[in-house]
Amino acid sequence: ELGEPIVQTFLDCGDDDAQRRPMTSRWVFLIAFALVFYGTGAAFIESFVNYSSWHLIGAAQFTQYHRFISPRVIAYLVAPMLLGTVFTIALLRFRPPVIPLWSVWLALVLQAIVWVSTATIQLPIQFALSADGLNVALIDRLIETNIWLRRIPYGGCAALFLWMASRLVRAADVTSMRNAL
Repeated sequence: ELGEPIVQTFLDCGDDDAQRRPMTSRWVFLIAFALVFYGTGAAFIESFVNYSSWHLIGAAQFTQYHRFISPRVIAYLVAPMLLGTVFTIALLRFRPPVIPLWSVWLALVLQAIVWVSTATIQLPIQFALSADGLNVALIDRLIETNIWLRRIPYGGCAALFLWMASRLVRAADVTSMRNAL
């Protein structure tokens, strides 16, 4: 019930053009927003809770632990973040008019940094850890590159989505004021 006014603000936002558009653009934004923030939170837990605890796992248990957790990370972190990118791409076509196109492109660039880094740096490290077991130097490299090439860009993306949401809220406030007159 507490979330209803926020959701309704997103759905009722509008300038005249937004009122003529189907509600699709607002729903696409709302879903992208939710997935980006879910992904940000899940990724921060992965980075600052999970990765940092790997130094505490013994070499004999590490491979088994890593193989256990990897599919869960894919299901609960990677898949939602991938969906967030898909919905961000959809914003290129279905974008509320109060959200500037450049902001969607910037969000995509920030997400691309994350995905390229994941594919070229972090995944090879993860595969090596899964195959060869505990390697403190690889874990340290994973943690360092993860912060600079994934958490910072994705945190910036989340901040950008918050800014975009503020534009929707402002537009809804203006519409409400016009309707009250």
